[in-house]
Amino acid sequence: MSDIQAKQRLRFQGKTAIVTGAGSGIGKATAIKLAREGAKVALFDLNDERIRSTEHEINEIFRGESKAFDVDVSDAARVEKAVNDAAQFFGSLDILFANAGINGTWAPIEDMQLEDWERTLRINLNGTFLSLKYAIPHLKKKGAGSIIITSSINGLDRFAGWGASAYSTTKAGQVAFAKMAALELAKFKIRVNVISPGAIATNIDESTELSDELKEIVIPVEYPEGSQPLADGPGQPEDVADLVCFLASDEAKHITGARIRIDGAEALL
Repeated sequence: MSDIQAKQRLRFQGKTAIVTGAGSGIGKATAIKLAREGAKVALFDLNDERIRSTEHEINEIFRGESKAFDVDVSDAARVEKAVNDAAQFFGSLDILFANAGINGTWAPIEDMQLEDWERTLRINLNGTFLSLKYAIPHLKKKGAGSIIITSSINGLDRFAGWGASAYSTTKAGQVAFAKMAALELAKFKIRVNVISPGAIATNIDESTELSDELKEIVIPVEYPEGSQPLADGPGQPEDVADLVCFLASDEAKHITGARIRIDGAEALL
């Protein structure tokens, strides 16, 4: 291994990260990469087999250090307790990857129920707000930090997710929130950036509830060669993990308030 490779492998040595939605997909891939590069990782997700699997892979397979926390990011009390417990357990907090979210209900606006709209906003927007709210005091205590928020190309770059008005609203809202946070926290040396993935091979579609009325508003669009120009299909969670780890690292020390699209040119079609 070269000196450069060794340095990169341990670029998060001595640092602690919180990853929300760490049980699968982008969250899991990022948690593993952070751990492999030296970070101690607090894994936030609902307490099930997936989050335990992530914890096992990091601690047993990759010989890293992680701990799973049972967290519903829309529940303020649970988020506050988990953040404080994680900071106490690991001794500090340096990185927050606010990644947890759902697709929620996709339906025509007139057919969407208020409770479905509110559930998507509660998990995606409130969850992001609560994660930052309770992490910031610990980052300030450390004197610096990096926050990365997972948004999407939906809501800012493309609007062909028929019926995804609630989802797209949360994704656009996360970007505005991140830019406000970046300005507010800059004097504390805390950076805040947003990633906007396109189609990524994860299991988030399991959280999608499609209404029967969707067929009434869909405008058919077909691409003869597919919809990801840079690849033969969706991106991989590891592709996004690479970007998150770059933004979390000192290599991105002058980057804050940025939104970076990672979609293989999907949104340009």
